[in-house]
Amino acid sequence: MSTNIDNKLYTLKYSTDTESHLKITDKEKCRLCTSKNCTYICPAKVYEWNPDSQEIIINFENCLECGACRIACEKKVIDWQYPKGTKGVTFKQG
Repeated sequence: MSTNIDNKLYTLKYSTDTESHLKITDKEKCRLCTSKNCTYICPAKVYEWNPDSQEIIINFENCLECGACRIACEKKVIDWQYPKGTKGVTFKQG
């Protein structure tokens, strides 16, 4: 199943901004979170836990803009905004 999702994600086009539209508003609450829901709920694997630095790494360039992370975050510390203007994901070319 993962291969099918990975293959489909590969076909998407992104226009990456230089600044992330995803931010952690309280890194201490994030660090204390036991579930780390964001690291497995995101279909594009945007969130990654770094055990060495004890923080979430956000690979915002891959974001599908589905908003699942902000719903799944039990600490409610993900500030999720749409990317600016023409930035972000394109699902279908016209």
